[in-house]
Amino acid sequence: MSEVMVDSANGKAKPESRLEEPICRDLRSTDGTADASTQIKTVTSESSTNTVPAEDISSMELANVPKDEESAQNRLYIKRGHVVNHDGMQQADVYIEDGTVRYVGSGADFVVPGGCRTIDATGKLVMPGGIDPHTHFQLEFGGTVSVDDFYKGTKAAVAGGTTTILDFVLPKKGESLLEAYDAWRARADPKVVCDYGLHVGITWWSKSVRDEMRILCQERGVNSFKCFMAYKGLYQLNDSELYEVFETCKELGAVAMVHAENGDIIAKNVTKLLTEGVTGPEGHELSRSEEVEAEATNRACVIAHQTKAPLYVTRVTSKLAAEQLSQAKRRGLVVYGETLASSLGCTLTSVKPNQLVYYTTSPPIRKDPETPRHLVKFLALDDLQTTGSDNCTFNRNQKELGLKDFSKIPNGVNGVEDRMSVVWEKGVQTGLIDPQRFVAITSTNAAKIFNLYPRKGRIAPGSDADLLIWDPKAVRTISASTHHQACDFNIFEGMKCHGVPEFVIVRGRVCVEYDLIRVAEGQGSFLETPVYPSFVYDALNGVARPEEGLEEKHARNGIQGLELNAKSGHEVDIPDTYALPEKYIPGPALSVISGDSQLSTPHSARGHRPDGQKNMQESTFSISEELDKSEARSCIRVRAPPGGKSSGFW
Repeated sequence: MSEVMVDSANGKAKPESRLEEPICRDLRSTDGTADASTQIKTVTSESSTNTVPAEDISSMELANVPKDEESAQNRLYIKRGHVVNHDGMQQADVYIEDGTVRYVGSGADFVVPGGCRTIDATGKLVMPGGIDPHTHFQLEFGGTVSVDDFYKGTKAAVAGGTTTILDFVLPKKGESLLEAYDAWRARADPKVVCDYGLHVGITWWSKSVRDEMRILCQERGVNSFKCFMAYKGLYQLNDSELYEVFETCKELGAVAMVHAENGDIIAKNVTKLLTEGVTGPEGHELSRSEEVEAEATNRACVIAHQTKAPLYVTRVTSKLAAEQLSQAKRRGLVVYGETLASSLGCTLTSVKPNQLVYYTTSPPIRKDPETPRHLVKFLALDDLQTTGSDNCTFNRNQKELGLKDFSKIPNGVNGVEDRMSVVWEKGVQTGLIDPQRFVAITSTNAAKIFNLYPRKGRIAPGSDADLLIWDPKAVRTISASTHHQACDFNIFEGMKCHGVPEFVIVRGRVCVEYDLIRVAEGQGSFLETPVYPSFVYDALNGVARPEEGLEEKHARNGIQGLELNAKSGHEVDIPDTYALPEKYIPGPALSVISGDSQLSTPHSARGHRPDGQKNMQESTFSISEELDKSEARSCIRVRAPPGGKSSGFW
């Protein structure tokens, strides 16, 4: 994306700077018509053949806008889009004012205020902005510092459709949690371009740590604490300490998190491999096999069950570990699992040996070419609930610090910018998940688990105006030459992804518009994450949530029969037709309308579920033009690609 930078003194373009946010508005006459003299040319993109009509493209002006016009620049109307939430999909217009969604419903029932910018979203999906629950910006690790700071990192996130990130405070052993928290806030607050929250790592244990956990929960807006079962001698806690941390989380109403790998076994394996002369980057994956990840995952589940604490397992990278979570969930444990864009979009099978160093992260990206597909299926079956990036980027020269000793390679890869497109490509485009599940695993579930819902993760009146206008037909090719991250390589290099955010709106501000990105350093805000998230603690306490019943029923997206041991490739049948809701009215595709012809729109704090059941669209999201004449109603089909079979994962 290109970037617009303007000199506030004379309105002329200037070289790139950290202030990249011209004030955008549509100058209209009092009768609501656009003044032709203020229109700008239609913006086009190589990735899309669609354009926004000239009257709907904002003029860009720099000025101190008079107070009586301030409200106009804070108003945005999105018309004719298909609004997708995790629990429903409907044709609706969306009105935004002062950074908040004010209306979701039929355009016929809403009078658009004069001076309001309008975007035509015909044929596009309007979805909640992504929430990345796992980033590491500006992190000291392995004797160096990750190159994406909170400005570059959040800017890249927004460019890819993520509008909220959750980063990790990682105190050094013996360091005060409160001091580390303050240091992270000092790094982030002046730089973030989108809203962000913080998890806090428990890297050592004592009574003072327990006391500071309480302060963080009660006074600093933190409700999640991460423990490490790996990184022996640096971050790793023993089982007794894990028990006490989990117990404390339960007492405070917080969410216990773990990095699950058996650090003791890894330490032994590293010593053994180095002694045997295996010093190159191939030793990293050899030292921490899937079994080592799975054992720690199961052990964390057992400890959480013994302490009656909710558990969130970060960065699940293997089928064996995901199976442990699946089994724990079926035993009634309140456990949640996160997998990563890197594990969905990459395997090490095709990586050349001299390139392995750049893919090093922990737990590792796996070699098995079936692993990504298995992980997508676990997401579809609700055994995994979220997708993060674990974005922790280092340049080539930093990674090469461990070229002759794999134990010294700084761990981490990119992903915050490409996460949304990778998940869409590997999940929706292959037909394994539908758009509603996509919203759940990229946004809503993280918002629920960390108590940001429905402010975040939903498009509904009262929610923050963080949303995307997504073109499911557009295709882009990922490359380090075009990404917005600070690192000089990209692990997804050359990958073609269907699904591109044409517009990204952050708190009501259009920050991405086709190939333009407009962001200002520090425009984001810190998000407090309150304790006792109801989504988590209601489940823990056995409180029935009737509104979740239908969601659970449809969690598998119509693919309940998926065989997780089935081979991937070109032999996976995608179901054809899905049941339509009883009150489905023929008309524009994807519209779900209630009996009184009003679009079903959530109005309560939690919102109510749109009428009818979940529908699925074609895996390529072209709307079927040929309807069976024997059908009395219009229908939406999920259709396999030409040839009758899925094109497979690869």
